[in-house]
Amino acid sequence: MTMLDDTKNHMQKVLDHYKTELKSLRTNRPSSAMFDGINIEVYGTKMRLKELGTISIVDDQIIITPFDPNNARAIAKGIEKANLGFLPVVEGTIVRVSVPPMSEERRREIVKEAKEKGEKAKIKIREERRKAKDWTKKRKLDGDISEDEQRKDEQQIQKFANTFCDQIDDMFHVKEREILQV
Repeated sequence: MTMLDDTKNHMQKVLDHYKTELKSLRTNRPSSAMFDGINIEVYGTKMRLKELGTISIVDDQIIITPFDPNNARAIAKGIEKANLGFLPVVEGTIVRVSVPPMSEERRREIVKEAKEKGEKAKIKIREERRKAKDWTKKRKLDGDISEDEQRKDEQQIQKFANTFCDQIDDMFHVKEREILQV
């Protein structure tokens, strides 16, 4: 694997992480992804919510059906502890979570959070670019590559950085429209 491949892989990981962060942000429609980061204390250990039951969406409610019905109360308690602003209700063996519509102010806050996460991702992309360019400069100084090869590698690294930053911007704009949609 070459340094260019390694740099591209690192940048792809940053993009994938940002994509995962965007999924967890709330939009006006309920989504099971809002619960991806929640860990529930059951069986003496912490487990992810999606490992404990099925999550379905009906109208403006999220219904969680635990695989083990005895975990319904623990799931509700874990959702409350996550501080997402939802009040889960245990109804027999299921957990219902009503998702009220967001205010304009709350939607703007979430868009701002998405933008901040995008900026952090772009900073990480630029750090990867800097590391790769430093590496090519070192190789040039060591006499491993010519000046033309260095310039060519640096252009390719810059192209990677531009592409990934553009993808982050595109993902942000799609999520922004999703969040602001009433």
